Amino acid sequence: MPLLAFCIALLFAPAGVLPGGLDTLYQNLKDAVANKDAAQVKKLAAETCAKAREEAAAKAPEFVEEAEWNKHVAYARDVEAYTEYALYAMAIQGPADVTVDLTAALEAQNPKSKYLDDAYATYLVALSQTGAKAKIPAIAEKALANFPNNEDLLLVLADSAMENRQSDRALAYAQRLITSLNRAKPEDVPAAAWERKRTAALGRGHWIAGMVHCEKGQYLAGDQDLRAALPLVKGNDAMTGAALFNLGMANYQLGKMMQRKSQILEAAKFSEEAAAFKGPYAQQAWHNAQVMKAEASRMR
Repeated sequence: MPLLAFCIALLFAPAGVLPGGLDTLYQNLKDAVANKDAAQVKKLAAETCAKAREEAAAKAPEFVEEAEWNKHVAYARDVEAYTEYALYAMAIQGPADVTVDLTAALEAQNPKSKYLDDAYATYLVALSQTGAKAKIPAIAEKALANFPNNEDLLLVLADSAMENRQSDRALAYAQRLITSLNRAKPEDVPAAAWERKRTAALGRGHWIAGMVHCEKGQYLAGDQDLRAALPLVKGNDAMTGAALFNLGMANYQLGKMMQRKSQILEAAKFSEEAAAFKGPYAQQAWHNAQVMKAEASRMR
């Protein structure tokens, strides 16, 4: 929720029963956010949250009517929610060490905070920038329990599993990533920014899934995923070369099984295209293309 909306909501809090400590802490926290004082925001967010939770859980004094006390409890909960917003708002402004510190503080305060769903993209990058890259998979896996459809968490876990040759885990995360991206654009994300992010992540997800399927000899699924990935990874020569190489292998195997000359010729075409990309697949792709074309020439 934007700061202005928070302030408007809190203006309507009942004045007669509010403890001064909570009001003062809340005001000081707002001032720290306005002054962009990260250290004070972290300190005051913790103090204000603790006080707000205490007030929300307290029993109503005998002299206060139930309706009025309910308004006070709602106010305290709104203040608590603002403390999460304050940490998030400061965290995403950086620099990286501040992002890491304040996002970790938000996680500790409320690991299910709605603001974390948006914060993780910035947080994961900041962890890498501050030399904490090795911590990212464990942090992402823990966070995924609360945000199972978060594309940033799924992508980093799919990549990590792929890098560590954990094929089954890589495939599972990649498939979850693909599913999570087949949804409507988030309301608070500009259309162009969402499309860029979605294209990159979807390409990576299909690429990982396709590579693992081919590794497992699941050629039909591999062919489908890699064909989907190919236009999305355009511009990344390493991924494109690997995709084309495996498309060649998958279609060759499928063509042989179905005795389809056209599919074997398509496999040769994929292999020739793969050979044009410098890298570990180039030489073998060229050789494969010659074998495939020779085999196709012997077929009717």
